[in-house]
Amino acid sequence: MTSALIVIDVQNDFCPGGALAVAGGDAIVAGINVLMAEFGAVVLTQDWHPAGHSSFADNHAGADPYSMMDMPYGPQVLWPRHCVQGSNGAAFHDDLNSDRADMIIRKGFRSQIDSYSAFFENDHKTPTGLDGYLRSRGVTKLVLTGLATDFCVGFSALDAVAQGFDVTVRMDLCRAIDLDGSLVGMVDKMKAAGVRLA
Repeated sequence: MTSALIVIDVQNDFCPGGALAVAGGDAIVAGINVLMAEFGAVVLTQDWHPAGHSSFADNHAGADPYSMMDMPYGPQVLWPRHCVQGSNGAAFHDDLNSDRADMIIRKGFRSQIDSYSAFFENDHKTPTGLDGYLRSRGVTKLVLTGLATDFCVGFSALDAVAQGFDVTVRMDLCRAIDLDGSLVGMVDKMKAAGVRLA
């Protein structure tokens, strides 16, 4: 086994009706479930924020959702409150075959730093442990799917390539937030880094 499927943040809050809903976020679930059968290793990631997380706009007096703030680790989008630990919003979409996962990586659980990537927190230094897990299983090739293309999927793909993995993003099984042109920007970055977009 050399290939793994990484399914990024297919959670209720990122699907229609959720606190940070991605348009069509639920439309990719059936295709992801089918794709799982092709892989010996399947990893799910799960946004898992404490209620007092620093990336939530409502934890900063007068801050609007989707505004920017400088954090010690760099610029940070201030998001609507979402994927709070233990909430229904943080749960995987009901139709996602989460039982198929060999591992679930929870990210964003440190209150002072956000985590888009499945590999590192947003300081680009603090690891999640996914890299070591994949290497210990002999994985060299990754296929990424999930939510959202321009944030958590894209940053995961960029970090995976930087860590030496062969990376493909299944664009048909992702959906984007597209905040101020963020989708085009992330697609350009992924192409430049050598990520295959399929």
